[in-house]
Parts: sequence; structure tokens; C-alpha cells
Amino acid sequence: MKNRRQNLINHALAIGCDTLVAFSPENIFYMTGFWGECIAILKNTLDTVIITSELEEYRARTESIDCTIIKSTRNDLIRSLLSTTKNCKICTDCDDYEVLKNLNLKSDIVRSTDPFFNSRLIKDTKEINILQKAAAIIDNLFDICANKIQIGQTENELQTFLMSKAMEYEMFDTGYKFTINPLIIAGGPNAALPHAQVTHRKFNSGDLVVVDLTLRYKGYVSDATRTFGLGAVSETAKQIYDIVKTSQSYGVDNVRNGVICSYIDKTCRDYISSHKYGEYFIHSTGHGIGIDVHESPIISSTNQTKLNRNMVITIEPGIYIPHKLGVRIEDSLIVTDKYVLLHKFTKDLLIL
Repeated sequence: MKNRRQNLINHALAIGCDTLVAFSPENIFYMTGFWGECIAILKNTLDTVIITSELEEYRARTESIDCTIIKSTRNDLIRSLLSTTKNCKICTDCDDYEVLKNLNLKSDIVRSTDPFFNSRLIKDTKEINILQKAAAIIDNLFDICANKIQIGQTENELQTFLMSKAMEYEMFDTGYKFTINPLIIAGGPNAALPHAQVTHRKFNSGDLVVVDLTLRYKGYVSDATRTFGLGAVSETAKQIYDIVKTSQSYGVDNVRNGVICSYIDKTCRDYISSHKYGEYFIHSTGHGIGIDVHESPIISSTNQTKLNRNMVITIEPGIYIPHKLGVRIEDSLIVTDKYVLLHKFTKDLLIL
């Protein structure tokens, strides 16, 4: 945690600030080890303070790492913050206008998430260990899928079963705000929607079923996707699956320290385009993962960021034929001099 905090302060100093003030639970957790309702302060001395109400005080004291806890009422949190940060040059992730206005009355303040997000780009050993364990659990859930999916079952029934198993492994919903479902489970024509909402549609013979498992374990998000076949899968569907599988393998094989993100996207996209399906690959090739579902770097055609050791990213090309079918194959990887593939579950098309 000391190295993590020093890295945070270094990024803050780079933009002329000597103190970080976190309001978002993700940044608070990264800075303190505590996930809860509070304000967290990190000074250039590496002293770390949590200001919270009595509702969260006990958890903050027991779950945070080397933090001073200040108890306040909810109404007085900002007043306590002001008294704790006198004469500080603050960088904060806060986007609440009234809070920022009050802070500006007392301190120099910069509103920026850059120090937080830039620090979180490179994972430390503890984070990588958690992500490795999380990936192994997701592989177990894919094993369950291979034995559980059947014709006549609904998307919602499969989601319910998988979430019950996930929670037994202490994996939970990520709280991703752009969906009302914890998972993406999409069969047949629903699979043509990359962010499909889970429905009561029953799986039919011939369906391809996209199962995207994005779940949180000990604060960190693991993300992988497999596409299964059911019954009489058409030759066209099998061919599309093979194109995506090969595209994904090209992307994975090019992950290494120093490679530009756009190059990886290009290797996947060019292969799909060479088979006349380029217009049906409608999203970026991947993204970073960590405390958030989507973190930097984005593996897109426009991102010129170079990969660095201990970034953790996804590679997930897909083909989506409207009203007919969709295929996506996704793995999470640790960037090294080459790469470490976090998921071991087969990427061969399993027809169940």
C-alpha cells in the first residue's frame, strides 16, 4: 500500500498538487483498502485519512490499511474535509459542483481523475494475484455452463443459476451502471446485441449463446466471454465462430510490453474484414480491467498508448449479424514481455 500511495502522490505532483481527495468508492478502495461511504485524503507525506459517519466508522477502522479515521456526520463531511486540508493543493475526483465550490473557498483545487486512473494502470502483485484467482473462478463457471445450458432453458434461468454459483465463490455483480443485469447471456438473435439484456427467451436448437461473465472478486473485476452452440448449429454459424476465434488468437498473440494498442485492434479487425465481416465487428477489441469494469488502456483503432508490463487487458473481437446471431470470444491477459493468459477454458466451439 505504501508503494501504491507513493505512486498516487507522484502523479498528483506531476499536475501541481500535493494532496489527493477521493470521493468515488473505486478510488477510495484503491487508496485505502476500504469500500464504503466516506471521503479519503492522501497527502504528500503519505498520511491517509478517511472521513466518514458513524454508520461506516467501524468498517472503516477494521478494513482500511494504515488510515486515520475521522468520524463526522453526513452533513459535516465537507467541513471536516476543509479543516483537514488547509493550505493544501488538492486534486480530487469529485464532480459535484456544490462540493467543488465549497472546497475552492479554502484551497487550491484541481478536478482530475488522472492521478487515480494513471496509478491504477499498472497492477501490483496483490492485484494480479486477485485477478488470477478471479479468472480461475470464471473458468469454473464456464465449466458449469457447458454442463447446464440446454434447449428450452431461458436466458434468465441460466443467469440465475450462474449468479448463485458465483456468489458461492464470493464473486458478485460489478454494479455496472449501463445494464440492469449482472451478466450478458444472449441466445440466437439476442446474441447480435453486444450488450444484450437478459430476457425470458428460451434457447433453441441452432442457437449460438454468448455468455459474458463480468464479476467482482475481492474488489476487482474479472471479465471473459465464451460462445456456446446448441443442437443443429448451421455451417455459416460455425464459420463465423472460427473467424472470431482466429481473430482473437491473433490479438492475443500480439500482446506484449511496448506494443501499441491500435496495432492489436488492427490485427483482429483486419482478419475479420478479410472474411467480409468487418462491418459486423462494431466495438473496440478490448479494454483494461481492474477495480472498474472498463479501465485504461482501451484496445481500439485510435489509441496510440503503448502496453506496459503488468497492465491487465481483455481481447474480445466479435461478429454480430443483426436479428440472426452473434459471436464473441474474450480473455483477460497480463501484459509481460509476452503475455500471461488468465483464462484456461477452451475456445473451441462446444456444441451442446
